[in-house]
This record gives sequence, C-alpha cells and structure tokens, in this order.
Amino acid sequence: MEAVQKDYWYFVVLIFLPFLKVATQQKEAVVRLEEGMILRCLCPWEGNLSMVSWTKVPDRNPVAVFHPEFGVSFSNHYKERVEFLRTTPMDGSISIRNVTHQDIGTYHCSVQTFPQGPWTTDIQVDDLDEPPPEEEPEPPSPEEIVADSELVAEENSNLTVTCNRQHNATVHQVILERMLRDEPWSIIGVCKKADGGLVSEDYSVRGRVSCADSLDVSLQLIDVTQEDGGFYRCTFNTDVGVQTTTVQLTVSESGGISLSLYMMYIYIGVGAAGLAILTAIIILAMRHRKKNKREEYRVKLHPSHRQPNFYENMPMCPRMSKKSRKIKTCPVYANVQTIRPPTARRLPRDK
Repeated sequence: MEAVQKDYWYFVVLIFLPFLKVATQQKEAVVRLEEGMILRCLCPWEGNLSMVSWTKVPDRNPVAVFHPEFGVSFSNHYKERVEFLRTTPMDGSISIRNVTHQDIGTYHCSVQTFPQGPWTTDIQVDDLDEPPPEEEPEPPSPEEIVADSELVAEENSNLTVTCNRQHNATVHQVILERMLRDEPWSIIGVCKKADGGLVSEDYSVRGRVSCADSLDVSLQLIDVTQEDGGFYRCTFNTDVGVQTTTVQLTVSESGGISLSLYMMYIYIGVGAAGLAILTAIIILAMRHRKKNKREEYRVKLHPSHRQPNFYENMPMCPRMSKKSRKIKTCPVYANVQTIRPPTARRLPRDK
C-alpha cells in the first residue's frame, strides 16, 4: 500500500509541476551522447531540497524523480539505467548508462527548494559525431498500426478490453496505453510487482483498470461512447525482452435496441409467460377440485344413498273430547321420530 501511495504521489507531482510558479531557469547546455553521460542539475543556492524531477521534452515524458523521504522512482524506459549522483545536498544530477539513439533529445530538470522555490535547467543530448537529422520522425499514424485483435462495441454498452499474456516469459511490469486519432500514445494503467506484491496504477478517466496476479491487465468501460474508440496497447516487460499486444476498438452507433436492453426484454417476457402459466395451472387445479366436490355432493344426494325418514308430522294439541272434535285445525306441529316396533309374527289361532 505504501508503494502504491508513493508511485501515485510521484505521478501527481509530475502532472502539477508545469502549473507551479515560474522558476529560475539556467541556459540550455549541450551534452554528447556517450556511455555513462552525466546530465548536471546543480542548484546554485543554499536551502532545503524538496524534490528533483527529470522529464524529456517536448512530451514531458517522466524520466526520474528523487524525494528525500520517499526515495527515487524511475520510468520503465530508464529503470536500472539512471542514477542520481547526489554529490551535494542541492545536487540533482543524473548519469545514464546503456545509452541508445533514443536517448537523444532535450531533458528538463526541476529542483524544488525551500524557501527560495524552484530552479530549472534544460540539457540537450546530441550525437556530435553525426550530423543532426533534418526532421524528427513522426509517430506512426493510426492507418500504419497493425492490431493483433479487434473489438466492436455498441454505444451505451459495457465492454472489457483485455490484454492477455501469450508467452511463457516472466513478466515484471505491464503498461496499458491508448492512442486516439490524432494523439500520441498515453499511459492509462500500469501493473507491476514490487516488494513482493502486486501494484496497480490507474490513470484512466473513462474506465477502471484491473490487474491480475499473472499481470494480465484489463480496462472495464461503462456506457461506451465514440470517444472510447481507438487503439489500446499492452507492453509486457519480461526477462527476455519487451513484447506488445495491440487491440483496436471500434464503436458502432446505436441502431435501435441495444443488446442489454434486448436481453432485458427477453427476461421480462419469459418471466411474464412463466407467471401466466403458473396462474393458469392454479386456476385449473381449483376448478378441478371444485368439480370433484360437486360430484361428491351429487353422489350423496342420490336416492340410493339417502337416509330413510323416520319422522312424522303429529299434532301437538292435547287429546280432545268427543265434544270438541269440531275443531279441525291445530296451529302447532312438530317432527317426532316414530319408533316402529318390530313386526310381530302372527301365531296361528287355536281351533
């Protein structure tokens, strides 16, 4: 975690250095390209040194950073090639070994001090044995780049750009870069192993960079737009050299319903159909059950299954005399069970 914070701090410092107050600048010096060349950056006044940073112009590509508390940090191209001399407390000079013609150019040194502020100097590195070229070669145009794979995404969809390692070498660091139509390559993510752990640096403003333990790096894009189209390149620094993988992303215009929306409609339709089928099954089961109960009720009402009626209507009026038999009706009746004695068997009469 401390390594991540340190690297992040270095990156923030390099971003905001151009916006600091105007520094005292020394005239540009010229140094010959040779092995172990020294680029001197010695602040002329006394004070407390806060930081020394080296960049290569005109693109302001970071080279090296020194901080009294956090130590040193080098970009990938200059790692194990640059060394801070530190001959005096205000000395920010460096030496470069294993030089190549790619080291030709202008280097900018910025020394941050307290209380007097920053001091800067520029150093031009040239191959004095050969005449300087008339024009510097321009970076390749998008038409000249050959992509290893292609991806096509629709606007407003989600996409993951992945650079998988396809070799058996040991990887120390992976740099994920992006190039738009008329812009140079820019770093959007770095994955590396430091202090026995995995360190991830995410510089992307459009997505999220993820690193795997195998140092496979991926970029997750949400709601893809036309500006996300272009080339994405992964540079693998291995023990056998540098290997690259380039991916071209093409963003197509939304032509109606997007795939995610289409799948959502399918899921909703399948869910509604399943609910309708379940409702129909429940209704049929209830109707079948009701029908069975009705049949059982009808069977119980069939004459063959009816119980005999042992009840008779008998008047509840008191026994009347012969004189009062003129009353024909009695207003009260009740159902009283009649117990019928068993039929007596007739015995033959004695003759």
